[in-house]
Amino acid sequence: MSKVILITGSNSSIGYELVRLLAEQGHVVYLGARNEVAGKEAEGTLHRRGLTNVKYIFIDVTIPDSIERAKEIIEKAEGKLDVLVNNAAIARADVSNQSASVIAVDVIRDVYNTNVFGLIQTTTTFIPLLRKSSLPIILNVSSGLGSSTLQSRPGTRAKFVAYQSSKAAVNSYTVSLAQELRGEGFKVNAVTPGMVASKLNNFIAGGKTLEEGAKALVPYALLGADGPTGKFFNWEGQEVPW
Repeated sequence: MSKVILITGSNSSIGYELVRLLAEQGHVVYLGARNEVAGKEAEGTLHRRGLTNVKYIFIDVTIPDSIERAKEIIEKAEGKLDVLVNNAAIARADVSNQSASVIAVDVIRDVYNTNVFGLIQTTTTFIPLLRKSSLPIILNVSSGLGSSTLQSRPGTRAKFVAYQSSKAAVNSYTVSLAQELRGEGFKVNAVTPGMVASKLNNFIAGGKTLEEGAKALVPYALLGADGPTGKFFNWEGQEVPW
């Protein structure tokens, strides 16, 4: 059965590949992007590949009015939303020193504005539309850097405090949201695609391909009624400690 899916931050990198993979399975996929030119170019590229079920939609997760407008557009066109993939994120890789003892608070604020506050604003705005689905799914794209358990191992040094702490906050929000919405049949999970060479990390050498990263997310965007909720998984389907 075809689903209606919104993926934020999906004009490039993992988000774009996830749009493609889900559209190839016949789902209606809204390609969310804050850059209209890049978003329409991505939509056009996928349409030329025959994926006319991809629809660009302007959404900037740091601007509440744009989130509300995107919700209204999808509601008018589709009447519901089955899957929300919170993929939009920044890392501020341009700031070389993100050690906990010296990082500038403005960098933390900037990263949290997109990765945490924007994600929460998007989620709360779309929950009423997700409630109109017979099987509502929320997938938060996280990172192993957001696992406090893994990061507290001896010898591990936090090099990207803004990004990893923002993902730890996302993980905590995922747990709370899953617990609250469990009785309504929502499936809410966090997934880390692992180290992927992408725009987020300036295409770090040795990372997985964008397609490999996106493939790790697909099963959790298309969970069945018996699927898990309130969990944190890695790219191999293994549960990650919080």
